Amino acid sequence: MSSLQSAAITAVQGWLPPDKLTNADLEKLVDTNDEWIRSRTGISERRILKDPTKATSDMAAEVIKGLCAQRDISPESIDLVIVATVTPDMFFPSTAQLACVKSGATNAWGFDLSAACSGFLFALRTGGQFISSGTHKRVVVVGSDKMSSIVDYTDRTTCVLFGDAAAGVLLEADATGENGIRDAILRSDGRGAEYLRMPGGGSLNPPSHETVDAKMHYLEQDGKPVFKAAVTSMADVSYEIMERNGLTADDVSWLVPHQANLRIIDATANRMGVGRDKVMINIEKYGNTTAATIPLCLWEWADRLTPGENLILSSFGGGFTWGSIWLKWAIPQQTKAE
Repeated sequence: MSSLQSAAITAVQGWLPPDKLTNADLEKLVDTNDEWIRSRTGISERRILKDPTKATSDMAAEVIKGLCAQRDISPESIDLVIVATVTPDMFFPSTAQLACVKSGATNAWGFDLSAACSGFLFALRTGGQFISSGTHKRVVVVGSDKMSSIVDYTDRTTCVLFGDAAAGVLLEADATGENGIRDAILRSDGRGAEYLRMPGGGSLNPPSHETVDAKMHYLEQDGKPVFKAAVTSMADVSYEIMERNGLTADDVSWLVPHQANLRIIDATANRMGVGRDKVMINIEKYGNTTAATIPLCLWEWADRLTPGENLILSSFGGGFTWGSIWLKWAIPQQTKAE
């Protein structure tokens, strides 16, 4: 990559719905309790977008506007918007197109990317290539999911896990050539579809009375095989990217893991040899916001990060997808948007 530009994060922003769904609230909906949820997942509450007139694109648009305000640029100066999501407003037009209109990024082209909980990493790597090649100057990558729209709140095994949120980054060429995305390992295996999927709504099972009655338009998860695969895959790929780049645990400033389960996060940190004090964790407040979890962590920790620090981003998602990205932070602390 020495002949290419380095794609760096130059702004980071998150957006959270105002309404909370606590474990105590869930106790009134399904047969569960706070202690059971916290001990198995680490989650205490999550955010829910209750406004029926708002969707994934609205959350993404707020992130785009926040990124532009932070960077002090016009939304019209953005070249490309990529939205990672499994809860698009509709099949078409893309959520990215709708978010561009709502945010004022009217000169940008855009598309959606579906890779479940690994969506942000897949989109970040994709967006970075447009910067590295020199064809685009400003690329926005947003992870946005209204998971409450596809969660069955009578299923106690899944409804406790997910929340709604959006977060994203602005990518630009790094002037120093030292910071930005340094390496990525991304993988997928469709054999995992039987364990984590949403079977209804597509060309295989188009909407009908039968698919609605069978609850096929909600996500389905077989917890044990998903947990086993996530622990192994996320931990291994994070260690692999360190090993192939000659990084030790001392070199890693922060692990930024997907926030699906606290036990999975701990297993990944242990495999890397990284202590809890260097791991970004906010799962207790937001639950699993799917494509938004990793950029949401970056946004919350931005005031603690300094240019040149090594960050390892790691994820595992349904279907299955997983991966890790090594990047060097580029934003000075004082530029964090509140």
